[in-house]
Amino acid sequence: KKDKKDKDVKVIKRAKWGLSESTKKELGAAYEKAESLFFLLYNSIPGRLVRVVLAVYMCYAVRPYAVEFNEYCRRLAQGMSNPSIVYKAQLNNGQTIIMNDYLDAYFWLRDKTPKDARVMAWWDYGYQITGISDRTTIADGNTWNHEHIATLGKMFASPEAESHDLVRHVADYVLVWTGGGGDDLAKSPHMARIGNSVYPGLCPGDPTCRMFGFMDRQGTPTPMMERSMLYKLIMHNRRPGVTANETMWREVYSSKYQKVRIFKVLKVSKKSRNWLADPANRICDAPGSWYCVGQYPEALQPLISSRVSFKQLEDFNRGGGDSKYQEQYMKRMAGESVSNEDRGAMMEFYKAYAPQSKEGAAWENTELTTHLWNTIKANDLDGMKALLKTAPTAVHTRSQDGRGPLWWAYEFGRPEMRKLLISAGVDKDAKDSRGIKAGDLEAGGEKKKKKKKKK
Repeated sequence: KKDKKDKDVKVIKRAKWGLSESTKKELGAAYEKAESLFFLLYNSIPGRLVRVVLAVYMCYAVRPYAVEFNEYCRRLAQGMSNPSIVYKAQLNNGQTIIMNDYLDAYFWLRDKTPKDARVMAWWDYGYQITGISDRTTIADGNTWNHEHIATLGKMFASPEAESHDLVRHVADYVLVWTGGGGDDLAKSPHMARIGNSVYPGLCPGDPTCRMFGFMDRQGTPTPMMERSMLYKLIMHNRRPGVTANETMWREVYSSKYQKVRIFKVLKVSKKSRNWLADPANRICDAPGSWYCVGQYPEALQPLISSRVSFKQLEDFNRGGGDSKYQEQYMKRMAGESVSNEDRGAMMEFYKAYAPQSKEGAAWENTELTTHLWNTIKANDLDGMKALLKTAPTAVHTRSQDGRGPLWWAYEFGRPEMRKLLISAGVDKDAKDSRGIKAGDLEAGGEKKKKKKKKK
């Protein structure tokens, strides 16, 4: 029993360590020989040549990535090192310049306007106007009152005459950022949406204010945009046929590279101005406090009384908001179905994109072509009827490739949609950019036509 126990212990030890002592010695000797052979080859002339070749190849392979990373770092560092209102830029001819239009505009306000001047601008620039120009601004980044920002947005997005009737009670100058990029036209959808959240009449039945924008890449404005104060001031004498009303505004400053324009408000209400300047009319939480919720002059009370409370996500304003508006807004942003009232407003929006006639239909991709394609794909006959009732010429709409609603009705196999379009007067004989009629797409007609051409 003892011998058997000793044998079992030896087996267990061998299983534990895996190898016997003799095997370990043999493997160690083999490893030493392999190691010495490796270093012999590694330090030999052929080995060194191989190492040099591999190193050169690795450097060559990595070089494009290193150059790209270096250039990326350089651009990033350059961009981060520039102050937000003065920066390097390149003109179309490649010339490098120092873009200081914004700083010059703020200096002009500081040097050329009365110290008690009130400047209206979108809230993004409020701190800059206050800090650099030392002038009162209507709003800045610390304006937590959503309803006040919405009032500012309504003024910018409303028709020119209506806006002037409001602005003249609160401001002496209007400053707008122009020149493309992140200018005020780029921010305009936010102005309209924020304004509409408190003043639903700004974009009736259209929570996302899609009717306030542009119809193509050439910058053709929608009717609502074209009538707005914002568009008139930015495009004043810069686009054919666009001028600001000279009885309401007078341009007093335009920056060197046309990034900033400043207009003096004419016919400013002296009564409202004096009322706002009176400290007795300021509402603060304590005498001399910086926190003053403020109030508007009597002339703006009809406007202020018409606004709807909007509950922000941060819940700065207590008392809830317009849940119906928020529900419509979220549905629209998610692309879901909307109410009949909302649909009617959208039909008016799409009407602005519809061609005037069959002959005048331009071949371009617009909001209307996208809407038509989606409507036909979903086989939404009621939606198509609503659109054609509002904009009958929409049947002549053509996308960039020359195709239109009838082509798509054939592509998606929508016979009822085809009948509706044909009854609405769509041109059945029209051809796309490749000379294909809509009817050629039926039952693989396009493929057959291609095969005939190949033969």
